[in-house]
Amino acid sequence: MAYGNVKLPPAIIDVEASGFGPDSYPIEVGVVLDNGEKYCTLVQPAPDWTHWDTEAELVHKVSREILAEHGKPMRAVAEELNEIIGPRDVYTDGWVVDSTWMIKLFTAAGLGAAFSVRALEMILSESQMEIWHDTKDRILKEMALKRHRASNDAVIIQQTYMATHTAQSR
Repeated sequence: MAYGNVKLPPAIIDVEASGFGPDSYPIEVGVVLDNGEKYCTLVQPAPDWTHWDTEAELVHKVSREILAEHGKPMRAVAEELNEIIGPRDVYTDGWVVDSTWMIKLFTAAGLGAAFSVRALEMILSESQMEIWHDTKDRILKEMALKRHRASNDAVIIQQTYMATHTAQSR
């Protein structure tokens, strides 16, 4: 896909969680880097992470049983994220919650993050913001994804960024 005069898209991170409030925790992390490399994994909850919201489960369709069976230990996830992302900025369209969930993950893992989670709005122009939702809806329809997953969301955000950037530079 050609992106006008933009050489690389921003690296994007998306986090699915056990709920929507302050007691929630990360259950899945998805990343798409500026070179298109993708990473996605389920996260085994810490023993004291007990909050579970059935409304959130309806959105991400990941049960506690699936997490127990397929989730990776949080330290392994934190190490893999540091290795894959490295010392760069990653952007999210849900900074308030995604950055909090990353802090929760890395704190529980006993590690520091090598990367910084930034608000996508920091790199969006006004003209991109004006067409963001319509563009994202079009991309969602084009991709016709069957499952709501963190890595899919990261790709959608990245493609929306690039499409809105291209549209503004015309």
